[in-house]
Amino acid sequence: MYGLIGIGLITILYVLFADAIDGMDSGILNPTTVLTFLLFICATGFILLKSTNWSEEIIIIVSLVISSILTFLLYFFVLVPLASSEVSTAYTNESLQGQIGRVIVPIPVDGFGEIVIETVSGVISKRAVGYDKEEIDYNKQVLIIDIEDGTFLVKEYEPLK
Repeated sequence: MYGLIGIGLITILYVLFADAIDGMDSGILNPTTVLTFLLFICATGFILLKSTNWSEEIIIIVSLVISSILTFLLYFFVLVPLASSEVSTAYTNESLQGQIGRVIVPIPVDGFGEIVIETVSGVISKRAVGYDKEEIDYNKQVLIIDIEDGTFLVKEYEPLK
């Protein structure tokens, strides 16, 4: 029981300060799996001690086996998929090429305007010029053709009918 309480407190501290010791993650021996393994040993040992008449040596062996199995399952079916499922809202300007935007500041013949592009990450506004130096009015749809020095080269979008 003392081990269960101690490991529980260490786990709470690890959750609070995980970013500070994040560099300790080295594959299967990261703090999460070690703490999980110890927690399962203590919990299984406590349950077996209270519910069976087995000797302490058998309880320790059974607890080690059950903890190993549960930690293995947790690691490969929960922790590995969570670590590899990176969700990012980042984008690059190049990934926006070919997208459709809308003009929010009219684009003059020899000047800059502004467009917005709606993505799954939100609405992105960018500086834009006409691809063929043409004027594009407010609220027109545009196709992003190219990007030069952070400025989007756009052409008025004409959908096929």
